[in-house]
Formats: sequence, C-alpha cells, structure tokens
Amino acid sequence: MGIANRRSAMTLYSGASCAYSHRARIVLAAKAITYDVVDIDSSPKALEELASLNPYGTIPTLLDRDLVIYNSDIIMEYLDERFPHPPLLPVFPVSKAKTRVAIHRINEDWYTQMRIILNSNASVGEVEAARKSLTDSLTSITPVFVEMPFFLSEEFTLIDCCMAPLLWRLELMQIKLPAPAKAVLDYAHRLFELECFQKSLTEKERTMRW
Repeated sequence: MGIANRRSAMTLYSGASCAYSHRARIVLAAKAITYDVVDIDSSPKALEELASLNPYGTIPTLLDRDLVIYNSDIIMEYLDERFPHPPLLPVFPVSKAKTRVAIHRINEDWYTQMRIILNSNASVGEVEAARKSLTDSLTSITPVFVEMPFFLSEEFTLIDCCMAPLLWRLELMQIKLPAPAKAVLDYAHRLFELECFQKSLTEKERTMRW
C-alpha cells in the first residue's frame, strides 16, 4: 500500500474504511509515492497525534515534512502538483475548472448520500431515501461512460480517484445498479482492475465486496 520500511518524509493519517482517505491513497499509489500510513482506527496515540496536527481532527491528513494538509480534495491536488507524473488534473484552466466542478458535485450529490447510508445513527427512512437517490443518480449518468473509458476523459484523472471508493462501496451500501446502468458497472470494473487502485486498498476495504 505504499508503506515505507523506514520512516519516510511523507505520512498519511488515514482510516482503514474511510472513503475520503481511500481517495488520497489512490493518488499516492498512482504516483508511486513512498509514504508512511498511520491508521487512526488502531492506535489511540495516532488520534492524539492527529489532534495536534489538524485542528479539525479529520482524516485524511497528510504530513509532508513540516507541511500539514487536510481535506481530501486539497491533498489530492497537492500531490498532483508536487508529483506531476502521471498528471491527474488537466493543465488548461477551463478543463481544470470542469474537473473541480465534477468533484464538487460528486462530493455534494453522492458522497453525502453515502454518508447517510453508512451512518449507523440514520433512520431506516433516511437510509432508504439516500439509497434510492444514489441509485437513481448513478444510473442517470450512464451515457457519460458510453463514449469514454473514464469519467469525462480518455485518461484516468482525479475525478476517477473520487469515484472509485464510492463505487467500491456499493455492495456495502446494499446498492445494486439496474441493467440500464451497465456502462457504469463496466467503468467501475475498469477502475478496480487498475494497479493503483489495488495497491490503495486496506484489508478492511477488501472485505467490503464479496
């Protein structure tokens, strides 16, 4: 999973089942970056360290020497600029803006629903409504994948790094996309077969699909 045998200059505070942490791990794997990973789920000390680094105590949090970065979107863009090959964000301003808008919509429209579904405190009605909304919305984007292998692109980008953790968790969320969404499922399988995706998975994440 990109974990160094000795202490490296870069450390990721991550959750073993956290979709936002998963996004950062995919980018790290895609860039072949050597880093240490601190799993906050397995160490009380890690939580103390995280609280001292990040005033919000959120994951993922990236420590690059003396620089501390939190928020998965910021971390992904930082890694793409810090390690430019392979590029995961377009160069031109218009294309870059479109990518950021797409990621924002994924966060607001789909990750919001995923958080509700996976929230143990959510009511049955809330979960069912979120599950239906997410299923319908993912099915509606099927045409996006008919012409291109990745999300609005011929190449793997940061948008795909955001989509992959969500799609990987569909079974966990008890979501089965209907037959008309076959192109979305084919897209998901393309993502799951990528080396960077396989390297990004934690043991806990590997058990999310059966």
